[in-house]
Amino acid sequence: MRIRWDGGRVWDSGLGDFMEASVAFDTETGEIVAVGHPSAIRADEVRSIRGLCVLPGFVDVHVHLRDPGLTHKETLASGLQAAAAGGFTQVACMPNTKPPIARAEIVEDIIRRGEAIGKAEVHPIACLTLDQEGEALADYEALAEAGAMGFSDDGRGVQDGGLMREALAKLAALGKPAMIHAEDESISRGGALHERAAARLGTTAQPGSAEAAMIARDILLAEETGAHLHVCHVSREASAALVQFGKRRGIRVTAEVTPHHLLLSERDIQSADANWKVNPPLASEEDRRACLVAFADGTLDIIATDHAPHHPDEKAKGMDEAPFGMVGLEMAFALLYTGLVCEGLVPMRRLVEAMSERPCRLFGLEGGQIRPGARADLVLVDLGRRWTIDPSTLYTKGRNTPFAGQSVVGKVIETIRAGRVIFREGEERLS
Repeated sequence: MRIRWDGGRVWDSGLGDFMEASVAFDTETGEIVAVGHPSAIRADEVRSIRGLCVLPGFVDVHVHLRDPGLTHKETLASGLQAAAAGGFTQVACMPNTKPPIARAEIVEDIIRRGEAIGKAEVHPIACLTLDQEGEALADYEALAEAGAMGFSDDGRGVQDGGLMREALAKLAALGKPAMIHAEDESISRGGALHERAAARLGTTAQPGSAEAAMIARDILLAEETGAHLHVCHVSREASAALVQFGKRRGIRVTAEVTPHHLLLSERDIQSADANWKVNPPLASEEDRRACLVAFADGTLDIIATDHAPHHPDEKAKGMDEAPFGMVGLEMAFALLYTGLVCEGLVPMRRLVEAMSERPCRLFGLEGGQIRPGARADLVLVDLGRRWTIDPSTLYTKGRNTPFAGQSVVGKVIETIRAGRVIFREGEERLS
């Protein structure tokens, strides 16, 4: 069936702006069939979307779905529904599950169950080292053949530089990215917060050099091996400068930044509420501004939420004992549209590029553009709708966010993946 949406504004990647047009997609082929004047587009069903905007489906290459084994925090179903509710048509899930994603059968099981759920498409990220223990390499060939999109030990950095060099050499030959959590544990020592916030609140500190030191090491190793090094959740000015250094040298280094590291800094933390605890920690205001500049100019290529749900009892343990992480899938677009685009800090074209187009290009995924023949991954948004972030209404099982109660603009109304509706505003939670 061909469905045509009339009366809305459709994103044009070539223009870097919206245009007044209709868009039609085929629910059977899963492709966009036409963009243009409605009189020139045949359709079996026509729907008015007057007052709404159509964007290419968002892609998040860094989420924690906690499944298998940690389903008190999140399930595959709740996480993928949360993704669809946030406008994400594709997500990549990190391997720090129980057991970790270190065997081909786990990769295959996640893909199979994800398809059966029928929400956002899931791309498993497999372990960089066996069971994320940092002592031996995982079987990259078998994991890639099973469908692993990339490899990471996210939650920890690979502490052994020689082992990391070996990993990068193998991944270069395989053509798969290493997605690094940059943290030198001999420096970080498990610190909970940025130095200033830690001193203010009387908790443990994590020096920013822990992140930058490992990024510097791994960029040099990527240069030697020719691997694609993807730096996760950049948070410090020095780290962004190192990524820029690598790019200027022609090293294949890419990087992501989270909404919380663009919008929040350590000075926002006024209490020992562990919903503010995230790794890497919220950094200084100077670091935040530097990351914003690096995001705006494309040094930090893409947005990734690092969606990390936890059970409320875990976050209630206090700043030093609570686990790191905050949820982000359902509010990422609205937070960034409100805080960056509406404030004139970043143009809309850069936000769309970072949430849709560039992740697809960097990781070889379908989607990312609205054009005939492209996969019909679309998100219908009301850019004028103001709403308040209420953790109790989220589809994720996690309630851990410091953005609770914040007023934002930009609401996802409907999400389409490969021509099929995967989310409509107001739908019931999956069981």
